[in-house]
Amino acid sequence: MQRTVSNKALRAPADSLGLLIIGVSRLWRQRLDERLRPLGLSQAKWAALYRLARLAEAPTQVALASELGVEGPTVARLLAKLEAAGYVERRPSPLDRRLKVVHLTARARAEAARIDRIATDLRGELLAGLDPAALAAARQVLLELRGRLEVTPPAAPGRPTRSTRRDRR
Repeated sequence: MQRTVSNKALRAPADSLGLLIIGVSRLWRQRLDERLRPLGLSQAKWAALYRLARLAEAPTQVALASELGVEGPTVARLLAKLEAAGYVERRPSPLDRRLKVVHLTARARAEAARIDRIATDLRGELLAGLDPAALAAARQVLLELRGRLEVTPPAAPGRPTRSTRRDRR
């Protein structure tokens, strides 16, 4: 059954759902960053290692950039730093030698496990005492919103869509 949101709810002040999601996300990430600081990793580095460790297979640099929500040159600089520190190896793709596939080293897997333990502890602390049914409902709403946002929006009227280098890979 499809429910609609009232116009009043859509015009909510600064505590609207979107702003709350952004604010909670930022604060949660800051708190996690504080706890991970002793590992000596910047937020960009630990986020990349954490995401890489959770992927089913080693991604290309282009796919990793998309996964992290950054541009190709940004992920290339980040990977250069991670590679120099012994966390990743970039190898040519067996399917297309122009593409680089990012592989975690054993050192990175151990570090990702530490990151996961710290993130799990923080999540447990933050969610402790909250109603399980409310958490399940909140999770469902967020999953539905993500699904809607992941759909590629149509081009603005009168403006053709632009093909980018990333689109072609």
